[in-house]
Parts: sequence; C-alpha cells; structure tokens
Amino acid sequence: MPKFLKPRASTMPPWLIPLVYVGVTVVCSLILPRLEQEHIAAFSHGMSVASAQATLSAIASGMIALTGIVFALAFVMVQFSAVAYSPRLVAWFGRDPVLFHALGLFTATFFYAIATLAWTDRGGNGKVPLFSMLLVGVLLILSMMVFAKLVQRLNDIQITNVLYFVGQQGREIIRAMFPRLDAPAGATPESWRAAVEEVQQRPVTQMLRYSGEPATLARFQIGALVRQAQAADVVIVMECAVGDTLVDDTLLLRVHGGREPLAEAPLRQAIRAARERTFEQDPKYPLRLLVDIAIKALSPAINDPTTAVQAIDQIEDLLRRLGRRALDAGCVTDEQGHLRLVFPTPTWEDYLALAFDEIRQYGTSSVQVMRRLRSALVGLMDSVTEAERKAVMQRYLHHLELAVKDSVLDAEDQAMALQEDRQGLGLSRRRAEPHPNEIP
Repeated sequence: MPKFLKPRASTMPPWLIPLVYVGVTVVCSLILPRLEQEHIAAFSHGMSVASAQATLSAIASGMIALTGIVFALAFVMVQFSAVAYSPRLVAWFGRDPVLFHALGLFTATFFYAIATLAWTDRGGNGKVPLFSMLLVGVLLILSMMVFAKLVQRLNDIQITNVLYFVGQQGREIIRAMFPRLDAPAGATPESWRAAVEEVQQRPVTQMLRYSGEPATLARFQIGALVRQAQAADVVIVMECAVGDTLVDDTLLLRVHGGREPLAEAPLRQAIRAARERTFEQDPKYPLRLLVDIAIKALSPAINDPTTAVQAIDQIEDLLRRLGRRALDAGCVTDEQGHLRLVFPTPTWEDYLALAFDEIRQYGTSSVQVMRRLRSALVGLMDSVTEAERKAVMQRYLHHLELAVKDSVLDAEDQAMALQEDRQGLGLSRRRAEPHPNEIP
C-alpha cells in the first residue's frame, strides 16, 4: 500500500499538553509529599526553614514571570510570521510543541514549588522535605533548558529556515503520493483515463453533499473509501479535491454502480474537513506558501526580491521532483486491481501555473527575479523527460520573455533580465536565444 494510504497515527492536541503537565503535577503534589513524610521523614534538607521558604517563594513567583515571557515570545513569533511571510504560516508557529511543553513545564514547576512550600515546616516540625526540594530543583533546571530551546526557536523564523521547512514538507508529500516515472510499469495515464471514462458511463446511484459551516477539505481516508466501494462493488468518484473550500450543499462525491446506496455515516467519516489547509495529501499547499512568501516580498511595502529568489529555489526543487513523477495518482484500485476510487489531482500545467504565474506577474519589474525565474524554467525544461511537459515548459519560457519585453524595464535592463542566473544577480549563465515565434 502506498505510504499516503496508510492511516496516520493520532497525535495529542497541542492545547492538551499543558493540561497534562498540570494534572500530573497536582496528583504528584498530593501524593509524593505525604509518602515522603511517612517513609523518609528522617531525611531532611540541610537548609533552614526560612531559607527554604524564601527559595521556594522566589521560584514560584519567577515561574509566573517566565510564563508571561513565554506568551510574549509566542506572540512575537506568530505576529512576525503573519506580517513578514504569510498568514497561513501562523498555524505552524502557533502549534509549535516546544511552546506548549514550555508552558506546561513552567506551570508544573510553579505548582510543585507551592506544594513543597506548604509541606516545609509542616505542623511546626522545623523540617525541609529533601526529596521535594530536589525535585523542585530538577524542574527548575529543566525549565531553563526548555526556555533556552524556546529562545533558539526564534532562529527558526529566519527566512532560510522557513523556506526550507515548507520545501521539506512538499518533498515528503511528493515522495509519499507520486510514483517515479522510471518505476516498474503499471497502468498508463491513457489506461487510467479510459477507465475513468468507462466509470462515468455507469449510472449514478448515490450523491453525497456537504452540510455545515464553510471548511477546507483536508484529507481523504482513501483506504476506508476503497473498502466501502469494494464491499458494495461500486466506484466512488470524488467531486472535490484536497484543499477545496466546502460550503453548504457542496457535492462531495458520486457513487457509480451498485444496487443499494452506501451508508452515509462511514462515507462522511472518511472525508476530513478542517478550518484551514494542511500539508497532508496536498502537494499544492507547499507551493502555495512559497509563492505567497515570494509575492509578499515583491510587494512595494517590502520590496525584497532576494527573498523571492530564495523562494524560487525551493519551488524549482519541488517542480523538478514533480517532473520526474507520475502525477495521475487520483485512481485507486482494490487488491484485485478493480478501480474503486477516483479523486481530482492537479496536472503538470496546474503546478506550473501555481508556481510561476503570480511571481511572473508581480516580479516583471525586478531584473533579479526575472533572471532567476528564467533559470528555473530552463532547468526544469532540461530536467523533464516527457515531450508534453517539455512543450508546456517551452510555452512558459516564451511567456516569460514576452512579459519582460512588455515590462517597464528599458532595453538594457531587458537584456539583463533575459539572462539566466541561479543567484538572481550574481553569475550570468547565458543570454536568452530568440524564440522562433517571437515578434520583433
């Protein structure tokens, strides 16, 4: 089974992490000091009661202040990512597990310091609990380590790290979803198209529509859909793609064939909607984020073409990987090889339009961006092997040349912009050759 068909292990919601820390700490603060007093009361910390109380009070109050600093850092990270890069990256920074573990650990240190303070000189015995004081010290050290890790996280919002993260998500999705063109031969795109056309000739026996608030289609549970279709000997054709916005009464799927309708509840459970797009099963989303960063950098308010060039570096890498893959991954069969599920997937031209059109439109006045964009297109044309994809690349390259010639750049700048340069401005490769269909 392909990797993207395997069920994903459930993860704990980030907001639940601090609650787990607090719950465990409260239980430990109720049990451990009592066990300590009952079984190891003979062992006592050498610190005086007054010093222990002052130390514990300082730790407890300091943890509250440190928690406030953590919230301030989180706010800075989220706001910076929204303003400098893209609002769609806010979710990544806002759900950083280190942030929630830090909040939980700081709160745990605060609670256990308060509990230890309550058991110090308990009943006027003049004793400082040894184990609890050591545990508070360990929690304090761990808190400082997590705080240092959280500060180091600020380095992750540098543009190079953000672009690498987004690109890495795209590379993982491409590896999981699309087989290589040089992989052992299976069904050809022509045979898949013929099979889909044959399915569409069958009568539609059931339609399922979305009901609810607007949401984004986040993923399909492909294995569950295939099993349901196989059990009823039908073919399920999805009408919505991952990343589509669902509004009330949107048609989700059609069922072709079969005599009795499928149960709607399992079908709806196999289609997961969310408030926002995710990387899962959506290779377009990393490209969308990279393009957002690039065109925001090209806006007059920011005017940072170098960031756009760095984004094109990641975009080119993703497209080179897509160019070596079979993109007809929207047809899934059962164990017997019968087609059971069809869902929409982007074509090669769809990926190119998403990756380059907006950058070309907003970056025509930047010599640096045009040189890097031309270098990316030429590199892609050399990388792809299918004649159809090469023809699309040729059209895009010609379109880029026309955009440069129609731009506000003067003749000298246009000549510069039509050169290839993987650095944008730094190392010219070669000047653009006249296109055979170009109008002088």
